[in-house]
Amino acid sequence: MTSPTIHRVTTLDLAVRPVAWPFAEERRAEIAAHFAEKQRERPRIWNGKVLLGRDAVFTDGHLAATYFETDFASFLAWRDWGFPDPDVFNGFGMGALRTNDGAFVMGEMAHHTANAGRIYFPSGTPDLDDIRDGALDIPGSVVREIEEETGLVPADYMAEADWHCVVSGHSIAMMRILDLDMPGEAARARIEANLARQAEPELSAIHLVRGMDDLKPTMPRFVTAFMAQQFVSR
Repeated sequence: MTSPTIHRVTTLDLAVRPVAWPFAEERRAEIAAHFAEKQRERPRIWNGKVLLGRDAVFTDGHLAATYFETDFASFLAWRDWGFPDPDVFNGFGMGALRTNDGAFVMGEMAHHTANAGRIYFPSGTPDLDDIRDGALDIPGSVVREIEEETGLVPADYMAEADWHCVVSGHSIAMMRILDLDMPGEAARARIEANLARQAEPELSAIHLVRGMDDLKPTMPRFVTAFMAQQFVSR
């Protein structure tokens, strides 16, 4: 398995177009059976519409790609079966929350979610609500996911201009550092208070990452690669 590659870019050009996905069409019955099994394990998962990418090109601080609509069941099968269509990638935005005492804030996914137990920054597979004027609005997606998962809003943080695009296998995590004007423990307490008010929060725990010793096996490779770069640059 190749190591993740990190591209630092300033612009994202992610057009959404109608694209037929042969994998989803040709294996529809198998996909439906797989999703039914997953629903038995986690009844709360839903088969909504999501956006996947293809034809990613990095040039001179710029990422261009094409996105297309599919259903979550097809995405889940593609992921769980080892990415049988290698031309497709899961490209999503992540808000890398950083506190004023240098801690990065991550959430642990709750047991009822499709990624139960995994620890990473607030994020989500893009869906139709993230389309603006025919393009995927990753900055808007990050703002939405941050608020849904943590209760934090844009007035709570300052976003850096650049994106750290971590290419790892068939994923591209487009990460933007968001600086919070509060220490790590205060940020954790605020987010935990917000989670306590929710009937079924997406997160089960909040983790503060201050150095390499805080990284855990349940963090995806794109997260640990990004964190390693951040700690080396300090």
